[in-house]
Amino acid sequence: MLPDNRMTVRSIRSIPRQRRWLAALFLLVLTPFAAQAQLSDAKVEALVEALRVAAPPASADAGLYSAWRVKPDNIVRWSKRCLDREVTPEQFAADQAVARPVLVCVMGPVLRDQLAQSNNNEMVAVQRAAAWWMTGEPAQYRTGSTGDYTLRVLEAYLRFF
Repeated sequence: MLPDNRMTVRSIRSIPRQRRWLAALFLLVLTPFAAQAQLSDAKVEALVEALRVAAPPASADAGLYSAWRVKPDNIVRWSKRCLDREVTPEQFAADQAVARPVLVCVMGPVLRDQLAQSNNNEMVAVQRAAAWWMTGEPAQYRTGSTGDYTLRVLEAYLRFF
């Protein structure tokens, strides 16, 4: 005998048709939110690591800091917002334990927003977030050298799963 809390085909059929349609409609409405919730912190962390792995080589005089190649004004602004304290570019570059949480804090909302913009297509969202990271413009994810870069980021991201 089945436990009382399990649904059987017979018990589902006993639900009036109108209620089944309402339940189906309810699930369809909630599906985008469920997909949004599936974007875990681990996926944001994987994106941050993929940005590091795919970072193009930069010359010493490029003025960028850390393995992520971040502009100094972004480091100060982002660390203030994410850590409630300013971090110098040198501190950021010297310590991934400081840099990584800042970047997760910054990229989490970006990736979630791009997931919504891409109709919950995670691969496109990763590419759009990478384009935002590189150019500030997510729509550039298929264009020229930015497109090449976003594909490298996506490839690195997918290795984590």
